[in-house]
Amino acid sequence: MTSWLRTYGGVPLCLLLCCLVVAVCAEASSAGASVCSSPSVASCGDCLRRGSHCAWCFKEDFLDGADLSQRCDLPENLHRKGCGWEFIEQPEVKVEVNATISSTQVSPGDISITLRPGSEASFIVAVKQLARYPVDLYYLVDVSASMQDNLDHLKTVGVALSLRMMEHSSDLWLGFGSFVDKPVSPYINVHPSKINNPCSDYEIRCRPAHGFHHVLSMTGNMSEFTRVIKRQRISGNMDTPEGGLDAMLQAAVCQRAIGWRPEAKRLLLLMTDQPSHLALDSRLAGIVVPHDGLCHLENNVYTGSTRMDHPSLGQLSDKLLENHIYSIFAVEKQQFQWYEEIVHLLPGSHLGKLGLFHAPNLIELVVDAYKRLLSEVAVSVSVEDKAVSRYWVSVSPICPDGSTAKDQSCSGVQPDQTVYFNVTIGLRSCPGDDKDEDITVMVRPVGYNESTVVRIHSKCHCRCGQAGHCHDNNQSPCTELQHGTSQQQSTELGQIKNPDPRRNCRADGADVDCSGRGVCHCGKCVCDHSRLGTVHGKYCEMDDFSCPYEGGLPCGGRGVCKSGECVCEHGWTGDSCDCAVSTTTCQSPNGVLCSGKGRCVCGKCVCDDPQYSGDFCERCPVCQSTCQSHWKCVKCHISHGLTQKEAGDCNHTCALLANYMDDASGQAGEIQCVYISHDRCRYPFQTSSQSGQTQLYISTRPECVSSDRWVRTFLSVCALTVLCGLVVVAVSRLLLQKRKWSPEGAAGDAGYHCTGKDLSYIPTTNEKTVTYRRDRPPDRPVEMHIQVSKMPLGDPWQC
Repeated sequence: MTSWLRTYGGVPLCLLLCCLVVAVCAEASSAGASVCSSPSVASCGDCLRRGSHCAWCFKEDFLDGADLSQRCDLPENLHRKGCGWEFIEQPEVKVEVNATISSTQVSPGDISITLRPGSEASFIVAVKQLARYPVDLYYLVDVSASMQDNLDHLKTVGVALSLRMMEHSSDLWLGFGSFVDKPVSPYINVHPSKINNPCSDYEIRCRPAHGFHHVLSMTGNMSEFTRVIKRQRISGNMDTPEGGLDAMLQAAVCQRAIGWRPEAKRLLLLMTDQPSHLALDSRLAGIVVPHDGLCHLENNVYTGSTRMDHPSLGQLSDKLLENHIYSIFAVEKQQFQWYEEIVHLLPGSHLGKLGLFHAPNLIELVVDAYKRLLSEVAVSVSVEDKAVSRYWVSVSPICPDGSTAKDQSCSGVQPDQTVYFNVTIGLRSCPGDDKDEDITVMVRPVGYNESTVVRIHSKCHCRCGQAGHCHDNNQSPCTELQHGTSQQQSTELGQIKNPDPRRNCRADGADVDCSGRGVCHCGKCVCDHSRLGTVHGKYCEMDDFSCPYEGGLPCGGRGVCKSGECVCEHGWTGDSCDCAVSTTTCQSPNGVLCSGKGRCVCGKCVCDDPQYSGDFCERCPVCQSTCQSHWKCVKCHISHGLTQKEAGDCNHTCALLANYMDDASGQAGEIQCVYISHDRCRYPFQTSSQSGQTQLYISTRPECVSSDRWVRTFLSVCALTVLCGLVVVAVSRLLLQKRKWSPEGAAGDAGYHCTGKDLSYIPTTNEKTVTYRRDRPPDRPVEMHIQVSKMPLGDPWQC
């Protein structure tokens, strides 16, 4: 561990302390106690399965006569009931880092974890992005008839791509493979004349259809790559989808044949102009055997194409991750949307849209995908199939800029930067046989050829100390001690004549066995079971239900009932553990305890003044405002002329010490107020508490408005209002008269009109716009303008 700390010494210390070994043990709560205690718990193993916070007391005389289920509780509750810490069984959750295994990109390389049911543990995996990786790029090309032109464009890709990738990698190798579809009906034409030459109708010599053909292993010879591309010929099939995903799996798992280099970044480029078949599609051809995920190449030809179904997306995703392969999809824009849905399900994948498969377009796609894939760092966690249902995993990345990504990956990572992944693994339950279990979990950064191995040991049974008894045989402490009790009685019989067999079951002075709440058996009390709770003690004199109840629970659920009294948890007191010791719940928002108007009793404010109420004694409906409460005193002082000689009487009456200042607003006080006297003068004042005594500061310069000035102001406003009204009336009258004697108005007086209106204002036509809409309206509605003639002015007019 020390060497690993030294490797990443630039990381803040607080982060590394949380990163390497973090065992998360849930803090016990009152709710947890009820989970631990259950009549069905009869052994230590049963107790540990109740949850990570539960513990078992294996002390033999613990709660004499009580039911075995009472031995399972929270550790602190067991200790309060009299079980020493050395007798409490609670397996520890541990995380150990093996510092002897080191790697270049992923650290640490090996971690060991011990878990128990209901527990979890966290650790940090650091992934460092290196610069100028060697790169292996495998071209997997659809060679169906529609790809003829695209094959021609690949001839010049090799050398040009190699030169361009020199900017990002010091070593580029290329490989090549082709695919069409499964060579069975109904995917291909199985007529004898079509099997060997699918293009016989067009007098063209084509290759037979094939699921996958590995043509060229990884090589750094660009001339050889170009020569192989030039020799490729197209093939043909019947249906539209192709077998691209089937060929991708073979290219991923056949590492030796493909020639993937262990130290290189691996890119698998799929080129096609059609969608791909998915799992279960092969049933159309009568193929129902699921794919086994293994390599089936003989003489570089995929032999399992006609025997096994297409792989599922989940299976393909696992194989790409296991073999540290990034996948790049180069598809024509017509199929972009279909592959867009596929890429989301394949970690470490990139999708490029190409209108034409020209060499410059492909080169830009590969270079862009390479830069984007390397700048995004993500991890995948895989659990063994036999235990996947019993474990859960959570991953939270910490990016180089200190932010926590939401989508479990960091983008924009530059070379030599490190991404930290906080991985948490939890154990839900043990195997059915309750035996300890060892499994391996792999934490794989996507596309990296290094990973972290996590070895998990689950603790599912109890050790119960060196000399204790776990009671896993469902026997009570009493029956286990029968033999010892018989020996003790035999010894006593040799010394005492006619011993009372019940004397060990009665308290001093008691005349009934086991306090009347149990039976005497083998010299010990076996207490009765009660629906109210547990009865225990040497003489069944104690129980857990005779204590005061709070909220329907004994001791309010915040303590343990022992001998009829509540033993409260830390932070609580009182007969029923209902009184909180802390006073933080009584602090008002300004930090003052009960707003300074009360006391904190059991975590709640008790107001000293009955006028105040509220959770923090902050409300007083009948109280005056702070300013109003001082008006009486201010009035007293100003009524005596604001002289120091008269201030004594007012201070005696108001219990305030007054000070007169030229400008009270300039003083630092608690409040700033204004008092308005009967002669309309405004007196600014303020109060200030100093040395526990309230002082009043009154300004000697009030702002006064004389009565004469006020009357003059009022008359001026009235006169101005009347004048404005007269002006408005005069202007309105002139406008009306002008309209009446206009030339149009004079011409209209020639005849008598019963309506009393001027006919020159009556229009001769009426215009109306009508909009017509169809059931399926065009882009714009049709509008028609209609003019309707009105009655001529010369026609007779009837009223």
